[in-house]
Amino acid sequence: MKYFIKEGSVDASETVTPIFICRPDEADKVLTELSSAQLNYANVLKFNGGSGQLVLVPDNNGDIALVLFGAGDVSDGYGDSALQAGTLAGKLSAGLYQIASAPDDWDLVLLATAWGMGVYKFTRYLEKPPTPPTLVLSKDMRGDETTALVKAVTRGRDLINTPAGDMGPKALHRAAKKLAKIHGAEFEAIVGKDLLEDNYPMIHAVGRAAHQKPRLLEIIWGDEDHPSLTLVGKGITFDTGGLNIKGSAGMRIMKKDMGGAAHALALAEMIMANKLPIRLRVFLAVAENSISGNAFRPGDVLSSRKGLSVEIDNTDAEGRLVLGDALTRASEDGPDLIMDFATLTGAARVALGPTLPPYFSNRDGVVSEVMQSGTNQLDPLWHMPLWQPYMSLLSSPIADMKNSGSSFAGSLTAALFLERFIGDDQPWMHFDVYGWNPTDSPARPKGGEIFAIRGLYHWLKNGGLKNGG
Repeated sequence: MKYFIKEGSVDASETVTPIFICRPDEADKVLTELSSAQLNYANVLKFNGGSGQLVLVPDNNGDIALVLFGAGDVSDGYGDSALQAGTLAGKLSAGLYQIASAPDDWDLVLLATAWGMGVYKFTRYLEKPPTPPTLVLSKDMRGDETTALVKAVTRGRDLINTPAGDMGPKALHRAAKKLAKIHGAEFEAIVGKDLLEDNYPMIHAVGRAAHQKPRLLEIIWGDEDHPSLTLVGKGITFDTGGLNIKGSAGMRIMKKDMGGAAHALALAEMIMANKLPIRLRVFLAVAENSISGNAFRPGDVLSSRKGLSVEIDNTDAEGRLVLGDALTRASEDGPDLIMDFATLTGAARVALGPTLPPYFSNRDGVVSEVMQSGTNQLDPLWHMPLWQPYMSLLSSPIADMKNSGSSFAGSLTAALFLERFIGDDQPWMHFDVYGWNPTDSPARPKGGEIFAIRGLYHWLKNGGLKNGG
């Protein structure tokens, strides 16, 4: 990967610039390693290890001899953490760099991961893409695994950042098929009217008004004897809101509404690239929620694969419809665990903001483990309840339920809606992700984003599926 090179692969003729990262109470120790001229330079620029301080110390020829970077004082948040390596990487010019020292509480694997995440730029439409700085990975940075995780996040971000004109249902189909081929996985697709013949009526209804046909995509990978995991992703490649059309501001970044599919593919890539002992299935419910003469309408009643009838209260609550059919299909195999990912509700953003995804589970025993893994990987999420009394908000006088309720508890009622399509006694987790960074933050540049996946990967790697049910 262009962001990394392994320690043993550096040519002897290449210059590698050392980076010294320190907190204020460590700054004096770091500064004693500088020459007198370099020390004077650092002092003139008042380097003291403060958060985000960056000093490029020159040599006698004016070239960069070393980099000083401040980690700041220890705080209760992530602002002083290894994620700051992403901020650092984003400020450096092209070249080879190596970590000479870092705070003892910074995990080197996380540092390298943050570097790769922070140096990311979406370059598809740039005539002259910038050349990123390259980090020399030490053995402690677990080069192969770290590279695979950053590559998966990068691919997911690219999918979300690509405009809907170039990332419609067909393009997302090709991307999923390509990923399956790279890792030797099986791939299947059900497209257009075949969705009706194979009993996926809600996916078809949501996507039938668009120029490109809706589809259900499936990836199958891994040994059948291993614990089984099924990932389900919402792949609405653009969301107009349907006949309940969004305002211009709400529609502006709706290219990101396939972010759930991007998350599912990113986690699948991490699992396959690192060959975790998992029998993996991925279902992507892909459609564009468009407007034409045959668009589904408020007041319509849709049938579903589950057999439940759904009255359409709002055509802008379409993601839960396509997921309903996909989750029903996923449950039919009886996997050890189903995880679904969706850019599902604005209510989740009101409750927890854009960068802390709510997490719902019908198994309480694993909640603390999953949340702790997210915290450990600086990839947090937050548990929310499947509060059954709120299911009454989705009651319909003419159907088994409606697809949206009142303005209250929107993320909870969406999760409760999805739960109706989960098989009896089927372990399940639901992640309501935003898929977007509204502003730059350490290791998370503004734009398309993949949340919670690194924490989930490590939970799975550490045997989470054995306890997940």
